[in-house]
Amino acid sequence: MKISRLLSLVLLLCLSAVAQDVPAALRPPKGATVALVVFEDLQCPDCRRAAPLVAQAGQTYKIPVIRHDFTLPMHNWSMNAAVLARYFDTHSKTVGNAFRDYVFEHQLEITPDGLRGFAEKFAAERRIDLPFVVDPAGKLAALVNADKELGQSIGINHTPTIYVVSNKRAGKPFVEVVDRSQLYALIDSMKRE
Repeated sequence: MKISRLLSLVLLLCLSAVAQDVPAALRPPKGATVALVVFEDLQCPDCRRAAPLVAQAGQTYKIPVIRHDFTLPMHNWSMNAAVLARYFDTHSKTVGNAFRDYVFEHQLEITPDGLRGFAEKFAAERRIDLPFVVDPAGKLAALVNADKELGQSIGINHTPTIYVVSNKRAGKPFVEVVDRSQLYALIDSMKRE
């Protein structure tokens, strides 16, 4: 009897320790039980293909989609696009995410020299002033780099990296979506647990 209680206590402590080791980046925002966390590069072709599916899943399940920048060095305009997205985030997160979607929509047309023109058109359509120098102090670039460092700290090395995350304290509170055809099944599973 005492041994079973002791084993139960040890198991409970182990589960608590595992739950506490979950990085804050892999938890849903306050008030949500399940969310999608995405690390993406705006120049990544696979990110472009994944973005509509992730957005649709968020709408279908009415769960938040948390987007993080994870620029890859082989993409020659992704950092500038991420900084521009952060600029639009300063107007609202909705506008920033709309710019990210706009970049994905026009990704095949964008070049390093042409990115600014796409940003100007996006801004004009929304009556937002786009300054000549978007990030004079480098604060927006620092936010992009902080996202990348966050991703690296949890072992991310490719884009897109998509997680279904939950606020549960036992079991596995997050799972990486490796096969996007399983996204909805993974969300269903996480919501059931």
